[in-house]
Amino acid sequence: MDIRNIAIIAHVDHGKTTLVDELLKQSGAFRENQQVSERAMDSNDIERERGITILAKATSVEWKGTRINIVDTPGHADFGGEVERILNMVDGVCLLVDAAEGPMPQTKFVTSKALALGLRPIVVLNKVDKPDAEPDRALNEVFDLFANLGATDEQLDFPHLYASGRAGWADESLEGPRKDLSALFDMVVRHVPPPAQITQKDEPFRMLATTLSADPFIGRILTGRIESGRVRVGESIKALSRDSERIEQFRVTKILAFRGLSQTPIDEAEAGDIVTIAGMSKATVADTLCALEVDTALHAQPIDPPTISVTFGINDSPLAGRDGNKVQSRVIRERLMKEAESNVAIRIEDTPGGEAFVVSGRGELQMGVLIENMRREGFELSISRPRVIFREEGGQRLEPIEEVIIDVDDDYTGAVIDKLTGERKGDLVEMRPAGVGKTRIVAHVPSRGLIGYHGQFLTDTRGTGVLNRIFHGWVAHKGPIQGRRVGVLISMENGVSVAYALWNLEERGRLFIGAQEQIYEGMIIGEHSRDNDLEVNPLKGKKLTNIRASGTDEAVRLTPPVRMSLEEAIAYVEDDELVEVTPKIVRLRKRLLDPHERKRQSRAG
Repeated sequence: MDIRNIAIIAHVDHGKTTLVDELLKQSGAFRENQQVSERAMDSNDIERERGITILAKATSVEWKGTRINIVDTPGHADFGGEVERILNMVDGVCLLVDAAEGPMPQTKFVTSKALALGLRPIVVLNKVDKPDAEPDRALNEVFDLFANLGATDEQLDFPHLYASGRAGWADESLEGPRKDLSALFDMVVRHVPPPAQITQKDEPFRMLATTLSADPFIGRILTGRIESGRVRVGESIKALSRDSERIEQFRVTKILAFRGLSQTPIDEAEAGDIVTIAGMSKATVADTLCALEVDTALHAQPIDPPTISVTFGINDSPLAGRDGNKVQSRVIRERLMKEAESNVAIRIEDTPGGEAFVVSGRGELQMGVLIENMRREGFELSISRPRVIFREEGGQRLEPIEEVIIDVDDDYTGAVIDKLTGERKGDLVEMRPAGVGKTRIVAHVPSRGLIGYHGQFLTDTRGTGVLNRIFHGWVAHKGPIQGRRVGVLISMENGVSVAYALWNLEERGRLFIGAQEQIYEGMIIGEHSRDNDLEVNPLKGKKLTNIRASGTDEAVRLTPPVRMSLEEAIAYVEDDELVEVTPKIVRLRKRLLDPHERKRQSRAG
């Protein structure tokens, strides 16, 4: 059977996973009466809740005698480590662009990687049935994007389709019949070349591992495209590191091929196909699985370096161990090392004390997803404020800078530009109309300045603005950037919060807790209205007397407290504060000082 390997890339929420759903349905991958959930490729709970693709996943459909292996890639740059590996497995890309929004930052990130590998794109202008769709403008912007990214003449001569993934149709012209996706299937078969590896079936077996996972029945499994030769179940092969050093020799216990949403065991696989192999105990991502006579590893695509780091520590608050069952530093370290094995974009370092670990990655969202997964598994953690990773080159200190694209109502452009270019040391690159009453702002802003900005941005734009960001490059250090301007309210007592005390504290600022909540000394219970921290007593009850007077027995009415999400809490804390994360709750607190530091501060005071 002929084979085509293709990746679908798109910005967040441009309809990529929905389109894959329709491709599976129309190719006959499902039975007519089969119950299939919406966005079937989003298998992770967090993916379903947030509507984003985090893990790259493969599927396979058959169309007129050709097997098309489709890879669904993440749409967010924080998970770019997945994208860079996956693109090594395919021979073409299908770029999905929202006909109203045009190419966005994440589109640019993934497309640059695909073009650099020499892959020829097919452009699909999705959601052309939206009222504000402008497919011609979006198509011109895609061409300009390709040209700016250094595309070759062959890549610039790309075919394009107009489509509606939700309605399940794609056509070569806007006036097409709008019946099904056959035009997209035919274009993939016609435009994407068959794997070059098919001609190397008689050479020794070699495969580059691109994704790692575990199956409860067969153990550790690696997925990749076979670069040459054949592999059979029961055959002995070996694993080589990037430096061609031998890692292990093992017997292939199972070979799984993608067939629709499921993986089917097969006896033999050959060059060009994307398969999953089981049987290894040590081999991991970017290693080469090969025949015993092969001595040289395949080239693994280099991964962009991390830009931020976060410290993961044990939960040492007075309420530790009440919600979770995984609280020891040893268990936390094992979990982080397991994550680093399968996610090559993450680096783990031990701190001198051994009770905390510095985790470096691509962005706040990537860190937030890792922490969310760990808390759902029963972990309790203390998380520090994200810190930007600096570089030293030629005696000069460099910091990462990000390209920020903002769509905002005209009324709020002044406030947004003032915050980005004034307080956060950004440079305005472009400002142009983006529809009726809307403005698109493009700026280059230091990553430091964007930590914690999203909440303020939503406040400044009354929740109507849309902000997208992507790593742009490295620039000379831009000097100090002002952090949070207000202080916090800190509990000075241990116990259960009292409504009367909180009611009296409301004039001091916004509260993060409600009545009858467990609190402890050092816990942050609210935001102070001034720039200094303030210690308060949330346990102070109303003094009772035997005299009754008009109005003294009125019920206390509290303003609903501000409940921060995990990402908001991580971005909110300062360097001397921590986020306490348990399976049930997210709290903020001041960092506990060791006895020597506390004694030094008391003497200084």
